[in-house]
Amino acid sequence: MRMWCSLLLILAASGWMAGCRSAEPQSLVLTYENPLWSGYLADPFVLKVGDYYYAYGTGGAPDGREFPILRSRNFTDWEFVGGALARLAEPKLKDYWAPEVAERDGKFYLYYAGDMKMRMAVADHPAGPFRDSGRWMFPDLPFSIDGHAFRDPQSGQWYFYFAKDFFDQRPGTALAMVRLADDMMTPVGPVTTVLRAFADWQIYERNRPLYDKTWDAWHTIEGAAVIHKDGKYYCFYSGGNWQTPGYGVGCAVADHVLGPYVDAHSREAAGVLKSIPGKLIGPGHNSVILGPDGQTYFIVYHSWNDDRSARQICMDPLVWTEQGPKAYQPSRGRKQVQLPLGGD
Repeated sequence: MRMWCSLLLILAASGWMAGCRSAEPQSLVLTYENPLWSGYLADPFVLKVGDYYYAYGTGGAPDGREFPILRSRNFTDWEFVGGALARLAEPKLKDYWAPEVAERDGKFYLYYAGDMKMRMAVADHPAGPFRDSGRWMFPDLPFSIDGHAFRDPQSGQWYFYFAKDFFDQRPGTALAMVRLADDMMTPVGPVTTVLRAFADWQIYERNRPLYDKTWDAWHTIEGAAVIHKDGKYYCFYSGGNWQTPGYGVGCAVADHVLGPYVDAHSREAAGVLKSIPGKLIGPGHNSVILGPDGQTYFIVYHSWNDDRSARQICMDPLVWTEQGPKAYQPSRGRKQVQLPLGGD
């Protein structure tokens, strides 16, 4: 009997020790190269489904469709799997911008701007093909781009962040949000302002002719990407003119999904990610996703190639500092980082 009890104690202790070991952070060395893909892919969005990561972005795909889709199992080696959406026969759209995908109940919803107005397409698989819904999301708005669907983990409710134009203080494009109906497309209730321009680095263009007048300074805040971490809501955004080195990423923080959102660390320049002479040009329009260690968040963004002929998909880890989240050693080229990354 004593021998049996001793065996149980040994087994229990072994299980306890194994449990302790499994609770410890698992170290992982991640090697990758920016850009992640040699083709044109701007405004990148990454979604994990099962064992695979899928990346979507603005651009014409090699198969003649819109929005290249990349896939990776290890988060470092990415392959092209097809274009997400065939160009529409009706309405005939000139521009297709900024795709993002949300998964709900086995369906995949792709949000994109067609000629500067939000639309949605749906598929049964993250690699598509996606079928356009045939409707505008905000038919009464002259301008709505950069849609981002976010499920609030506190309530389970889906919200839709997007960029629209404002015409009062620091006029220009800025961020708004609205609750989504169960069809994942229909706005419900009032549109709430998330974040307005508040700094000169967010000026898109001076003396800009638009809406039948000339604006002394037209600002741009766009490309919302929201995560919930440690009880806070972090709304990453891009500001300035995407065509210039002044483009960059800031982050506004709130205690509630509806705000108010405040960015206290981007008064003089983009606080999360900005151009670095000789290393990075015009980084922005990002998404945020947990890396393969399940602990380290990565910012996935585009930056210009050296001759500024193409925007390409890049990524770097995020560190969390007293001055807010920061991209860790952002640059193009070959990278190696050990995860999990400190900074909390």
